[in-house]
Amino acid sequence: MSKILVTGFDPFGGEPVNPAFEAVKLLPESIAGVSVVKLEIPTVFTRSAMVVEEAIEREKPDYVLCIGQAGGRSAVTVEKVAINLAEARIPDNDGEQPFDTPLREDGDTAYFATLPVKAMVKRINASGIPALMSYTAGTYVCNSIMYNVLYLLDRRFPGVKGGFIHVPYATAQGVGKPSGTPTMEITTMAKAIEAAIEAAVSVDEDATDIMGETH
Repeated sequence: MSKILVTGFDPFGGEPVNPAFEAVKLLPESIAGVSVVKLEIPTVFTRSAMVVEEAIEREKPDYVLCIGQAGGRSAVTVEKVAINLAEARIPDNDGEQPFDTPLREDGDTAYFATLPVKAMVKRINASGIPALMSYTAGTYVCNSIMYNVLYLLDRRFPGVKGGFIHVPYATAQGVGKPSGTPTMEITTMAKAIEAAIEAAVSVDEDATDIMGETH
């Protein structure tokens, strides 16, 4: 059975929860015939990449999908690109606060997601949840883990596909925030992630069918 590693960050920035991992925890154990491995990772520039690298080595997944919080966004956003830059507005959970620093000295300027971003957005929208493709994962730990994962898949784990999804604040996080702050139920986020995984898997299956017909 194929396997997908799905990660979500722990709480950061003074928030009591991080909806990223809360949504990941609600995913079923199998989606579209693919086994789901769930992993909470630290909101830390250095350690997050190490934790995910160890998990890839241990689990040997076919796909890696990382989930993060983007407070202020009103839709689920599937990220297209990660850049080789760390620039932290606030310290991470270990107190690291890099500024104008490359994530990997030997890495490319940017890496594009290798999961089918447009198909994932389309499937999420079809399930009745607002979703958009995004061209910026920021310069904080979300961009860092997306970049590091795609770097590792390119250099060390060829054939494994990777990507990143941002989710809004959870509904409960809206308490005390300015009027109009967008939020979403965690159960809805989980449904969106499940739809995205279904899309990623079905695109792979379609490609396999086409290859089978032409050889």
